[in-house]
Amino acid sequence: MACAAARSPADQDRFICIYPAYLNNKKTIAEGRRIPISKAVENPTATEIQDVCSAVGLNVFLEKNKMYSREWNRDVQYRGRVRVQLKQEDGSLCLVQFPSRKSVMLYVAEMIPKLKTRTQKIGGGDQSLQQGEGSKKGKGKKKK
Repeated sequence: MACAAARSPADQDRFICIYPAYLNNKKTIAEGRRIPISKAVENPTATEIQDVCSAVGLNVFLEKNKMYSREWNRDVQYRGRVRVQLKQEDGSLCLVQFPSRKSVMLYVAEMIPKLKTRTQKIGGGDQSLQQGEGSKKGKGKKKK
């Protein structure tokens, strides 16, 4: 452990790790969720976490082939880990609004639903549901 403390906080292996499972409202705490379920997001991806962190000005990089150890599902959508730099080389915070890993996770969970990719998917889904309901009603009338 002495070696880890001697390394600079700006080294990439000293960046904090954020796995999508930490922010997933479908997970229990035992399955790896680390924030309250009321603030968690439905099935976040590592790419979305990276987008939010880089947009706010944090130094981030995505490791696509990393898997969270408690994640039993091996699908591509559950893969990935985001490394985020919290402290600069001299030990001071990169951004004052993010003093801890929990503050970063809460911010990311708050911002993911506001992403354009999320808002477009929700809008498109509503229209297809309405069309599906209309065709079901039509089929019911023909059977009578």
